[in-house]
Amino acid sequence: RHVADFQLSIASIIENSSGDCLAQDLHLQAQQLAERLKCDSVVSAISAGPGTVNFTINRELLAKTVLQQVWKDGSEYGVKSELFSAVPRQKAVVEFSSPNIAKKFHIGHLRSTIVGNFIANLKVALGHEVVRINYLGDWGMQFGLLGVGFQSFGNKEKLKSSPLQHLFEVYVQINKAAEDENTKKLAKDFFRKLEEHDEQALSIWQQFRDLSIEEYVRIYKRLGVHFDEYSGESFYQEKAQEVLKMLEDKGLLQKTIKGTGIVDLSEKKDLSTVSTVMRSDGTSLYITRQFLIISFRDLAAAIDRMNKHSWDTMIYVTDKSQSNHFQHLFQILKLMGYDWAERCQHVSFGRVQGMKTRRGEVIFLEDVLNEVRSRMLQNMTSTKTTKEIQDPVETAEKVGLAALIIQDFRGLLSSDYQFSWERAFQSRGDTGVFLQYTHARLHSLEQMHGNAELTDVNVSCLQEPDAISVLQHLLRYDEVLYRSSQDLQPKHIVSYLLTLSHLAAVAHKTLPVKGSAPAVAQARLCLFHAARSVLANGMKLLGITPVTQM
Repeated sequence: RHVADFQLSIASIIENSSGDCLAQDLHLQAQQLAERLKCDSVVSAISAGPGTVNFTINRELLAKTVLQQVWKDGSEYGVKSELFSAVPRQKAVVEFSSPNIAKKFHIGHLRSTIVGNFIANLKVALGHEVVRINYLGDWGMQFGLLGVGFQSFGNKEKLKSSPLQHLFEVYVQINKAAEDENTKKLAKDFFRKLEEHDEQALSIWQQFRDLSIEEYVRIYKRLGVHFDEYSGESFYQEKAQEVLKMLEDKGLLQKTIKGTGIVDLSEKKDLSTVSTVMRSDGTSLYITRQFLIISFRDLAAAIDRMNKHSWDTMIYVTDKSQSNHFQHLFQILKLMGYDWAERCQHVSFGRVQGMKTRRGEVIFLEDVLNEVRSRMLQNMTSTKTTKEIQDPVETAEKVGLAALIIQDFRGLLSSDYQFSWERAFQSRGDTGVFLQYTHARLHSLEQMHGNAELTDVNVSCLQEPDAISVLQHLLRYDEVLYRSSQDLQPKHIVSYLLTLSHLAAVAHKTLPVKGSAPAVAQARLCLFHAARSVLANGMKLLGITPVTQM
């Protein structure tokens, strides 16, 4: 079956092509145009389809051009395309992951981590400067409780060896005790001391924060994620007061009868849309999911980042239940006179249902990573084809993470989905395991037959339909990157890589290297090398480390 390389839709070039244009008219015009066009050294065939003119590129030129481009550009293949030539290089701040110290690292944080990492990777690959920020929940009443709880239930050794787990356990225990009025009062006192910069209280808090970050860094490393800045709510206490004063000075802060501070966001200024920013007791509110509440800290953080990084775009990656919160945040910034608020963007994602580890519901990120690793190891040991590999544990982790990421990125980010370990870990079908398997297989092919050399490739040996399908697909990579760069959705790249893997698997079967004439073997090796190279590039953008053995 012959598939054209390029297609021209007749409707797109007819001046008055409204819906009245009949299909047979378009078909006739396509035929007339196809007859008038001449083939040349680039275009080897021109034909008419239903309302389209189809162009086939000279097959040898196609093979030569694609292979040379992939070879020459290496990890920058697709990125150097003219599609991106008019795109200005910019500075982007991406805030993602952002867990709360001493609380659960829930599945929403995991999604935020992998989605934010993908967006940052893509921007960097396209030549933009990126600042990755982790905005921790490192302040608030929970630290009053933690401070008191640690005095009763804390253990310094445990705090050092596994801070995240120990602080969570302390927090759970003190929360049970917090029904008691005396405990509540002690917690309030401890938090007040923190706010008044009491040295002893601050040094306990600082230790909780530093040790937690140290452990986060280690766990994020397993995920292949890093941050340029560990920021947090604690940074913006004083600055939050300045924001409050600015809102008052600009006459934007209004008080309700109950004394709650609000900002009017309605167009007619009739209070039909308001954002609550202050409790009646004068404290700045945290974001709670039920109400549209903006904390002064969030406003202060946005302004501070602009002053510090003078970014061109700032992206917040959180779940979609916070969409209204960010809409309000951007609107208030605009009312305060910050026009750059229009360059802020909220990338939201849906909920994941049904992700449980063998220990039960997800509490720590490390539980998920350990589960991924052990399930994959089990799969690998039960598979007959698993060869002796150098580091099975490390490989299992990389393949398992690919499974997790591909399952997450296959659909639109905003959709909710049901998580399934069984589906994610299938070795056939559209999974991360299949991508890794394809990469490892192509890699071992190169190992077995020596590396391909492009200089002496005879492209006339790559004329089989299965070779052409791979080449045509490689040619499209830049368009896929461009689509993802426009809407920040990873699914375009995911479906591209899955198709590439399926096409490469078919070609691997029908175009053997072993036993072929030297010129044919060399050309095919080159084709498989190009496919593996682009597969690896795409996987790395998604946050997956390609494995070479499986």
